[in-house]
Amino acid sequence: MVYQSQAVAKPYFIAALGLFAGQIVFGLIMGLQYVIGDFLFPYIPFNVARMVHTNLLIVWLLFGFMGATYYLVPEESETELYSPRLALILFWTFLVAGTLTILGYLMVPYAALAKLTGNDLLPTMGREFLEQPTLTKAGIVVVCLGFLFNIGMTLLKGRKTAISLILLGGLTGLALLFLFSFYNPTNLVLDKFFWWWVVHLWVEGVWELILGAILAFLLIKITGVDREVIEKWLYIIIAMTLITGIVGTGHHYFWIGTPEFWQWWGSIFSALEPVPFFMMVVFAFNMVNRRRRNHPNKAATLWALGTAVMAFLGAGVWGFMHTLSPVNYYTHGTQITAAHGHLSFFGAYVMIVLAMISYAMPLLRGHGATSGERSQRLEMLSFWLMTISMIAITLFLTGAGILQVFLQRMASAPMPFMDTQSQIALFYWLREGAGVFFLVGLVLYLASFFADRERVAAPV
Repeated sequence: MVYQSQAVAKPYFIAALGLFAGQIVFGLIMGLQYVIGDFLFPYIPFNVARMVHTNLLIVWLLFGFMGATYYLVPEESETELYSPRLALILFWTFLVAGTLTILGYLMVPYAALAKLTGNDLLPTMGREFLEQPTLTKAGIVVVCLGFLFNIGMTLLKGRKTAISLILLGGLTGLALLFLFSFYNPTNLVLDKFFWWWVVHLWVEGVWELILGAILAFLLIKITGVDREVIEKWLYIIIAMTLITGIVGTGHHYFWIGTPEFWQWWGSIFSALEPVPFFMMVVFAFNMVNRRRRNHPNKAATLWALGTAVMAFLGAGVWGFMHTLSPVNYYTHGTQITAAHGHLSFFGAYVMIVLAMISYAMPLLRGHGATSGERSQRLEMLSFWLMTISMIAITLFLTGAGILQVFLQRMASAPMPFMDTQSQIALFYWLREGAGVFFLVGLVLYLASFFADRERVAAPV
């Protein structure tokens, strides 16, 4: 059954895809600046391109999570959304604030932007991933509070399921942990200690609850497997996620001046973090193998399965590669970290949002379960192009990182940083080429929504 208020998810999905495209464009600009240092200088310096690239990633994923929630919760609750009007007001508020912030990065020097937005009254700017002006951060808090109120009121008047409650728990944790972005102590060790409470506990904690809930919802819809079976798997995966993810924050505390015991705690629990991701792979494929229906939206099924596999590879395998403290001593802050970051974000969060959009958009547009055969073919081609390109990007960055560690940190006569960068430039060129193919895949994904217009009757 499709509920009328689910339509508010559509603008969130459209905004997410538009911002995603912008993120990839700025990623390609950064990639060129690694090998052509003055590319677009002084119009878009590297530090600005990086801020835009990472901030767009965060903002468009938040749009995707919100859109997925607005689509999922009415079905799970078996009731209309509490206030579609509030959802649309919050959408435009968030979109305008996000757009103005990005334009501020591009058009105003960062120090001037900080002064212009009153950062001296409550200093919060200048930290990686949390570069947003204090006004923008306050706006994000308001949007999150309004969003949680809307979802919470919907759940109160409707059916409560494990999926919707776990999703709400993840979203609430996301909002609460973001409050630590306002805490900016002058002591650098203390600053870094709590900075990870946002960055790590988002992506290796509460965001994984959101991922698990959305994936479980999609598998119920696509496979028709009993809800009780899927929810049991979900509880186990979420428990392992929280146990390993929360204490696993310690792998960020190895070298910032914190007590030595974090090397043990961080290493042990971080080494266990691949376990819930492996369980997610087994879970997804097991549910598809036990399916009671052959859903016509093959692309959404492919994205859902791909999410589990790529999340395990990116967050699990590539995370484990350098999470033990004796290894991390040499690898932290190198291109190995970048390789892990790219693959884990793509596998765990980009793909689950794309999976949800793939499933929901044909229904929201009145096309039935899919938008047509040609659309499906284009979308599945986009899946393989983006996935293979991201694997290539990861492998090239891993190769660059291994060489960087050897030349800069382990050699008997370590090379200076910039000399090392010149030695690994070939990997940067290869990474840039793979990035172009990734952008082509994204363009095909966007084109798939306009490839067919026929309506396809199918179970929903």
